[in-house]
Amino acid sequence: MTEVVVLADTHIRRGSARRLPAAVYAALERADLVLHAGDVVTAALLDELGGFAPTLAVLGNNDRELVGRLPEERLLTVDGFRLAMVHDSGARKGREARLRRRFPAADLVVFGHSHIPVDAPGLDGQRLFNPGSPTETRPAYRGLGFGRLRIDDGELVDHELIPVER
Repeated sequence: MTEVVVLADTHIRRGSARRLPAAVYAALERADLVLHAGDVVTAALLDELGGFAPTLAVLGNNDRELVGRLPEERLLTVDGFRLAMVHDSGARKGREARLRRRFPAADLVVFGHSHIPVDAPGLDGQRLFNPGSPTETRPAYRGLGFGRLRIDDGELVDHELIPVER
């Protein structure tokens, strides 16, 4: 079984006192893989996450420091399960069809940008997963959180959005 911690929109800037919540660090201690759906902001956080488990990320619109280091999207297979990652999935309307067209082979698409958690079916069996942000709220959504996936032998056996305290 592969335990995957899913993050997005951490927005931890160089010199900031902001840190990931304790619940995220606890989950990272058990992680086999970390996925970050963009707006990491600094390489220092990527390096910190990599100290817990192999970390894969995509470029977010605030990742100026990471241009050239991170791709805009990723396709990967984890324990036989096909995933795609992108920061901005576009408007809510039409998202399911748009992501199915963009990533036709993916069983699950991880995305971020909105800071609004999503764990929902897409089209034709595809799952859409946005962990929200563990550090920064938006007027449209005041909660904080991250995600966890458990993958075993090509199957997504568990997926959850985990709320965190400020």
